[in-house]
This record gives sequence, structure tokens and C-alpha cells, in this order.
Amino acid sequence: MTHAASATATRWRSPARLGAVAALLAAGWLMPAQAALFEDDEARRAILDLRQRVDLANEQSRTRDAELAGQLKTQRTELMEQITQLRRTLLDLNNELELLRGENARLRGQSEQLGRDIAELQRAQKDIRQGIDERIRQFEPQKVTVDGVEFTVDPDEKRLYEASMAQIRAGDFNAAAQSLAQFQQRYPASGYNESVLYWLGNAQYARRDCKAALGSFRSLVTAAPNHLRAPEAMLSIANCQSEQKDPKAAKKTLEDLVKTYPKTEAATAARERLAAMK
Repeated sequence: MTHAASATATRWRSPARLGAVAALLAAGWLMPAQAALFEDDEARRAILDLRQRVDLANEQSRTRDAELAGQLKTQRTELMEQITQLRRTLLDLNNELELLRGENARLRGQSEQLGRDIAELQRAQKDIRQGIDERIRQFEPQKVTVDGVEFTVDPDEKRLYEASMAQIRAGDFNAAAQSLAQFQQRYPASGYNESVLYWLGNAQYARRDCKAALGSFRSLVTAAPNHLRAPEAMLSIANCQSEQKDPKAAKKTLEDLVKTYPKTEAATAARERLAAMK
């Protein structure tokens, strides 16, 4: 028996319906065969009614399922569209990021190149400034100290004097005598003058030109008797006089040296020579 038939049978077995059927049977209105037929019709109607309800419920369920499926499809479509749009947005952002990275790399390269250009420009400016300073120094007076005397000289004046001294140190007395004589002519009032006279006399003496050497040494002693080289110049004068076979003059020069510069090394050497002359 189906569930509907069972339900129908249950309804017919309810006390109210059973009581009604029993009353009809008792009154002679309902015959047994008729009662069975009545029960079958009612059961059929109940089954049909139940089927209709089930069909209606199934139809409603299918309708709801279709609606839900439609909503789910719509939602899925919208979600896919959102995902697609998000992917497109991410792709655009990634492209923009790559462009920004490329631009940043380009700007960084320009910045590095600019830094190198600036450094090169600074080095060039420094070199130019140093060159200008060097050129200016070539024309600016400079302070020098020679034989304990400080004075100011021109750069060319200093270079010529130092070149002459280099010739003296190298033993090239001919060239030294010539350059020192040129120095005197070019810079007659130079602060180097006394030193030039002293070394010129030495160069001339080394060349065996005692006459010229005497003139240079005497000029030094006469012009600057208090100069550091004056005692040595007097000793050199005595040497020249000895070379010229004038011992009397040499002795007189040595005595004047001891008298004028008694505490100098030149005076000590003069005393020793004077003792040797006795």
C-alpha cells in the first residue's frame, strides 16, 4: 500500500468517519458492496489529490531550482566578469609598474651620468684654477731667505738665481759665471746681489780669473760689510792675492779679517794662515 492509500485508509478509519459509515449501515442505507465501492473512489480521489500535490510540489521545486540555478549562473557570470576585470586591472598595473621601473632606471642612469659630468667639470675647474694660480704665482713677488736675509723677488728673478746655483753645484763654473754676470745686469738692485757677488767671485776664482774674482769679492765687502758672506769674501780676497804673488797684501787682508770678524770661522782660518807666514 502506498503512503497516500495508507493516509486515505487512515482518514477513513478515523472515529468520525467510521461512526458515520456504521450509522449508514445500521440504517440500511448502505450496502456492503456499495460501502467498498465508496472506499475505492475516495482512495482514488485521495491518491489523485496527493499526486497533484506532489506534482505541484515537484513543479515548485523545479521552478525554485531553476531560479536558483539562474541566480547562481548570473552570480557566476558576474564573478567571472569581476575576475576578468581584476586580471585586466592587474595587467595594466603591472605594465605601468614596468614603465615606471624603466623610467626610474633611465632617470637613475641620467643622474649617474650627470654626477660623472659634474665631477669631471669640477676636476676641470680645479685644474684650470690651479693653472691660473700657477700662472699668477709666476708673476707675483715671492719672499725668499738667502744667507739669513729675507727679501722679495720676482719669479723670473728667483728662477735665474736658482739656475745659476745649480750650475755652481754641478761644477759648471764657466756657465755659472756667465749666468751670474747676466743676473747682475738684469737685476742690479736685487736682494740676491750680495750672494750673487760672492758666488760669482767663487766661479771666477775657480776659472783662475783672480782679477775678476778680486773685483767681485771686494764689491761684496764694500757694499755689505755686515753680510754673512763678507768674512768668507775677505778670506777669498787673501787667496786671490796669494795667487797673484802678493803676500804682503794677502797678510794685510788676513789681519783685517781677524780684526773685523774675530769670532767667525773665516777669522780662525786667517789666524792659522798668519801663523804659517811667520
